Formats: sequence, structure tokens, C-alpha cells
Amino acid sequence: MFGATTKGTCVSDGKAEVAKKPRVTPAEFVRQVQTEGRKIAWPTVPDTVRMTVMVLVMTTLLSVFFLGIDQILGRTVKFLLGLAA
Repeated sequence: MFGATTKGTCVSDGKAEVAKKPRVTPAEFVRQVQTEGRKIAWPTVPDTVRMTVMVLVMTTLLSVFFLGIDQILGRTVKFLLGLAA
């Protein structure tokens, strides 16, 4: 694929060339960051609390699940090693 462009990279003759981006001043960069920051849909406090509770619940459930799996596998290995002795 000579001359193909993929995500800002131009490939020709087996060499990758990064596409040149226009340079902006630091002040313009800050303005762009502020503009993009205003576009973000921040979660509300109730949404944040709800998501935090869900993360804690799922973490607890998964830890109990993996504790159970670990106990089952550990006892199985002890049983099998007891048979070999």
C-alpha cells in the first residue's frame, strides 16, 4: 500500500512519515482546551454516587466469587495431593 494514509501516517516506499500538523500558540492551545472542556457532559452528583455504589457492590460480589473459586480449587488440590501420599 504505497501512499496509503492511516491515522496521520503516510506510508510510501516502506517508510512511515508523520503528517505535519499546524502549530498553534500556547494561548490558542489553552482556548482549544477550554472549548473542549465545555463540551464534556459531566455526571451529576446523584449519578456519581450511584456509579460509585455499583462499583463497590460489583467489586464485593466479584471478590466473594473469586474467594469461593479459590477455596474450591485449593481444597481440590489438597484432596488430590492427599490421594497421592
